[in-house]
Amino acid sequence: MHEAPRIGDARCPGVVLLHGIARTSASLKTLERALQAAGFATLNIDYASRTKPIAALADDIHPDIARFAERDAPLHFVAHSMGGLITRAYIAKHRPDRLGGVVMLGTPNGGSEVADLLSGSRLYRAFYGPAGLELTTANRADALPAVDYPVGVIAGNRFIDPVAGLFVLPKPNDGRVSVESAMLDGMSDHIVVKASHTGLPRHAIAITQTIAFLREGRFRACTHKSRRLGSSAFDVMSAMLLTATSKRALP
Repeated sequence: MHEAPRIGDARCPGVVLLHGIARTSASLKTLERALQAAGFATLNIDYASRTKPIAALADDIHPDIARFAERDAPLHFVAHSMGGLITRAYIAKHRPDRLGGVVMLGTPNGGSEVADLLSGSRLYRAFYGPAGLELTTANRADALPAVDYPVGVIAGNRFIDPVAGLFVLPKPNDGRVSVESAMLDGMSDHIVVKASHTGLPRHAIAITQTIAFLREGRFRACTHKSRRLGSSAFDVMSAMLLTATSKRALP
């Protein structure tokens, strides 16, 4: 777990960062550094994403977030993939008094067809654990209350894995989550960027837009073209070559 030094005074806004399943806080390090440079204090949490259901994971991170929230400042959340579902579960049960905005990057709010395909596998169940079974399109987190706080959704429309991207997921998608599934009823704003699922937290436009949303409650219109839900065709052979050298991670 990493908490940045207080920037300026204790009233500078704080940001809790939550990684996705089978990932670590290191996957959000580039985004964390950008937030710190923009004047935010950060709490980049490592949690045992494969060991418990989503609701239990939300309880596990509560003590650390509660201590961080003692600062006299707004508290934002920035979450990648399943981290967005944990954020929703956390706010539903442990809503901070000074809750600010939430940015979700590639969060499967409507589930993932990749999880649908693999959830029957013993290997999948053993590796991804209880939370992995909650990522299917059938097991939606409908028990979570509707969002009544500012939420910005960033989805990707590029993929590395050609099998999932071309044959499993609805298009456009980021190789693990479709653009449609990333959307959330009640969200304040959304954009689509040219990034894969694992690349979203490192994508320059996604990072810039995350900071813009936390400051202004909306994404900047300068990337209007990225708001389109369609994706242009690209070289499948290049995607196959990238697949051989890139890490594969489910939401």
